[in-house]
Amino acid sequence: MEYSEKRQDSLAARLRAGDRAAAAELVDIYYEQIYVFMRRLGHSHQVSEDLTQESFLAAWQHIGQLRGGKTLNGWMYRIAGNVSRLYWRRHKRSYAVSIEGIDVPDGGGPECNKTGHLEQLGRVKNAVVKLPVKLRQAVVLHYMQHLAIAEAAEAAGVRQGTFKSRLNRALKILRSRIISEEAKPL
Repeated sequence: MEYSEKRQDSLAARLRAGDRAAAAELVDIYYEQIYVFMRRLGHSHQVSEDLTQESFLAAWQHIGQLRGGKTLNGWMYRIAGNVSRLYWRRHKRSYAVSIEGIDVPDGGGPECNKTGHLEQLGRVKNAVVKLPVKLRQAVVLHYMQHLAIAEAAEAAGVRQGTFKSRLNRALKILRSRIISEEAKPL
């Protein structure tokens, strides 16, 4: 559900005032988006559920940090990204990245070789989950969550130039990994 900027500003003001109904509305609006974001960052189903709930708890606890001029959308993704990074940091050695939640848009038409296309999607998914966390987050925010550069940069907590640089580095790495995968003999 898309919320207009005016409605987001109104919801943000109600949240800052401590309105619990606004907190429930925030969850209704963003729960699925944040869950999908966590899955696309490579977390398992259960971990994604837990981290999504942690994100809303953190949002409520830090509601005073939601300032005017910042979008509610960018703020929620920033909190969720921080929760995810903290999880990866705490579980460096004991996690397995999941590619199940990585959903790469289908660009093939009926003439597309479906088997080859599915193999290519698999290579893209594998390459995305192997990216360093900050670069993976950039790809997921912009290309999979469909945030504009400005909003994605806000969500990542960096300047637009830094975000564009991360996105550029991620795309170079993805290109080289996919090309090297294609070059491997079967």
